Amino acid sequence: MTDLKRAFERRFGARPRIFRAPGRTNLIGEHTDYNEGYVLPAAIDRATWVAIAARGDRELHVYSEHFAETVGFDLDDASLTPRRHWSDYVRGVALMMARAGCSVSGADLLIRSDVPVGAGVSSSASLEVATAIALAAISGCEIPFLEIARLCQRAENEFVGARCGIMDQFIACFAKERHAAFLDCRTLEHDTVQLPGDLRLVLCNTMVKHEIAGGEYNKRREECEEAVQQLARVMPHVRALRDVTPEQVKEHRALLTDTLHKRARHVTTENARVPAARDALTRGDLAAMGKLMAESHASLRGDYEVSCRELDVMVELTRGFDGCYGARMTGGGFGGCTINLLKAEHTSRFVTYMRDAYQRVAGVTPEIYVCNAAGGASEVV
Repeated sequence: MTDLKRAFERRFGARPRIFRAPGRTNLIGEHTDYNEGYVLPAAIDRATWVAIAARGDRELHVYSEHFAETVGFDLDDASLTPRRHWSDYVRGVALMMARAGCSVSGADLLIRSDVPVGAGVSSSASLEVATAIALAAISGCEIPFLEIARLCQRAENEFVGARCGIMDQFIACFAKERHAAFLDCRTLEHDTVQLPGDLRLVLCNTMVKHEIAGGEYNKRREECEEAVQQLARVMPHVRALRDVTPEQVKEHRALLTDTLHKRARHVTTENARVPAARDALTRGDLAAMGKLMAESHASLRGDYEVSCRELDVMVELTRGFDGCYGARMTGGGFGGCTINLLKAEHTSRFVTYMRDAYQRVAGVTPEIYVCNAAGGASEVV
């Protein structure tokens, strides 16, 4: 981090503290978090770093290396509104921290990240969490990680405008190296799932960027809420699709439109797949894990309708490679990455195969990231 410190000193003339938070992939459990269900994410060894030093006033001055842009704003400005700009994540976090009772200090921030933007690997939550722990530290606010995750989720929900669940912010805070996390998004109870030491998480980027702040992502959440309202007419205990089984969706099919039936079927079957995937990984059964990933992608494509041609092509291409245990889209969908499980010995050959095959079919050279499961947010010392 010496280079980052020097870059900060050149720009702001002060010595910074440095904080990091990782990006993530989700092995299985897509669009279940905001339905109070189960997920199985892992942090990846790509991160956002925030170098920070206090100022003598009430302003935040934020420079992003990725966008080569500085943004400044007054923390006492009550008129702050979203701009559909990268800085909204920083503004939103500062605002939610202030609402929670933290007197956020003015500061200079320099942001560096190697988490791909718009690739479905949660560059936004990585930025939010790194910003939150940095601001908390220089402001003297002791905020537990669970509250950090909640504040960052609220920043994305209430300020940025994406109605995401808590999975991304949670794993950015609580991830454990070489492990995935089995998370109950209702209770936030969680457990770690050790991954085989030679397993690699290979992300294949379709190069189709997704945007979840509004649009189809929020529409899916609204459809799930409408399905809950209909099903609660005959099952009063239902408050989220977490409370419904696939068999009950089938039994009460008449209450749902075709679209709502498909959305509910995806969420309930996906929610059942996550514990099965945890068990498969625990016993080292990568073949069973791969089968569950294939079922998940088919459901996301057919029932939830959040895949796209490029994601489907990526998944289909893995069938021609002997050595890939499982593949599926990961993240909100509509573009971004697939997650592929491979043992280390196969990764180099896989990267070459996928790059050439996807370029031949889609006419675009994909970016491919070979990752390990990383630890959660921390100060870099």
